[in-house]
Amino acid sequence: MNTPKVTPKDFFLWVGAMAALYGSVVAFIALLFEYINYAFPDPLTYYVTPYSGSLRFEMASLIVLVPVMLLLMRLIRSDIARIPEKADLWVRRWVLFLTVFIAGVAVIGDLITLINYFLGGDLTTRFIMKVLVVLLVAGGVFLHFLADLRGYWNQNPARARMMGWAAAAVVLISIVAGFFIMGTPGQVRLYRFDEQKVSDLQNIQWQIVNYYQQKEVIPMNPSELEDPLSGWILPVDPQTGDNYKYEKAGNLSFRLCATFNAESQQPDTTVAKPMYAGGIDENWQHGAGEVCFDRTIDPDRYPPYEKIAPVPAR
Repeated sequence: MNTPKVTPKDFFLWVGAMAALYGSVVAFIALLFEYINYAFPDPLTYYVTPYSGSLRFEMASLIVLVPVMLLLMRLIRSDIARIPEKADLWVRRWVLFLTVFIAGVAVIGDLITLINYFLGGDLTTRFIMKVLVVLLVAGGVFLHFLADLRGYWNQNPARARMMGWAAAAVVLISIVAGFFIMGTPGQVRLYRFDEQKVSDLQNIQWQIVNYYQQKEVIPMNPSELEDPLSGWILPVDPQTGDNYKYEKAGNLSFRLCATFNAESQQPDTTVAKPMYAGGIDENWQHGAGEVCFDRTIDPDRYPPYEKIAPVPAR
């Protein structure tokens, strides 16, 4: 019996299914890596937000790509069940062999990396878990499509459907877990409001320091900081549109206040290092509700500009 010719439908079904598969696998591994990073934070990490763009992008990729992959694979298997000769299409053989090859290379590379780090005595729980994730996912893909090459899933369609539902369940669990870490979309929006408020306060603080260095006095009112020439205007609370609270507490001291939605999402172990170290306390950790930050300018670290010795001409 002659093998059917590859139609455009066959070609794009297989190419689309494999593209969705590869994207899903990469996003799934990256998402699990994010969870491992969250569970086992690296003390050398400067700053990590659990609701960062990478985590959201990986979850969004899985939400879209996994159903697309399952749908396309279901269409492909339905075609093969209706026309068994389609199991011998060259496009099917090529993509299956390619997938098995890539998965096998990933498993081998993963094992080499593990042994290399083991011999170097540089194994950590965080690293071992990431190696296991790659090994299990790549190994699972390798075994699944190796069985497909041998016709196992075509001979056992019920088990193929079961594997599809099992894969979908695992992905669903991983996506749901992400909401426990970063919160619901509504909570994430509130966290981002809080981040913007901290950024605004930092901006105002720097303008106050710059104002002092120019005029040797702290402004009585924050509106004095506005500069029509540079175009800088006083930021307002992005959530309410109200002005941030400012109070001059002394000749060199001031207080900035804002109302936050939740406690700081940045762990204490990754507190941002001072942007202007020494002269001003740069700890922006906060709780929910109105929080005030007391700051004192160190004139030795931030001397007025006219007192700064000029650089001698060469």
